[in-house]
Amino acid sequence: MPDPISWAFAWPYYLAALAFGYLLGSIPFGLLFTRMAGLGDIRNIGSGNIGTTNVLRTGRKSLAAATLLGDGLKGTFAVLIVGYLYGQEMALIAGLGAFLGHLFPVWLKFRGGKGVATFLGILLGLYWPMFIVAAGIWIGMAFVFRYSSLSALTASLATPILLYVLFHKYQMAEMFVLLAILLWAKHHENIARLLSGKESKIGSKAKAAPEPDGGGA
Repeated sequence: MPDPISWAFAWPYYLAALAFGYLLGSIPFGLLFTRMAGLGDIRNIGSGNIGTTNVLRTGRKSLAAATLLGDGLKGTFAVLIVGYLYGQEMALIAGLGAFLGHLFPVWLKFRGGKGVATFLGILLGLYWPMFIVAAGIWIGMAFVFRYSSLSALTASLATPILLYVLFHKYQMAEMFVLLAILLWAKHHENIARLLSGKESKIGSKAKAAPEPDGGGA
């Protein structure tokens, strides 16, 4: 039988790992990079989301790439640092903290991104073979259908299933079930637009007023 996540560690250590991950995850790279580039507040552009998809709508692919890298690596660093110091179970807690920090950053009144890049970054830090599979699923779906949100939803759904069934990473699969639920909840408007055929595709241009988000990172 698979072992559930152990809660045998002292609570202060859990809280410290969670807080460390949260602080890293809450760094709003999309907002910082667009401001440094003189583009103003990304929240006033396109969909208003701080993630990679909306940064791409500025027409600055380099900024979008930097945002993708930053949002992903903050999750990677959170789990690698805590995992190196305290082991994988604590790294899982740090990963959860990083994901929550990106979705609900205290600096932005708890209104953050949708978690796709950070989800993948956490996965990279915890188990790189599954990262390659998940990234491949995202890229394949994006190439065929041109919907960032659909790609993210598919990859996030497949991740805990494959971790459990294919790789037998039971504790990790449990955490990624939670992350996938949160990611799907943040994409609820995208899901509605996908079902109605109104979802915007990758590469759509920015507008001055907020528009439907194709699935920001």
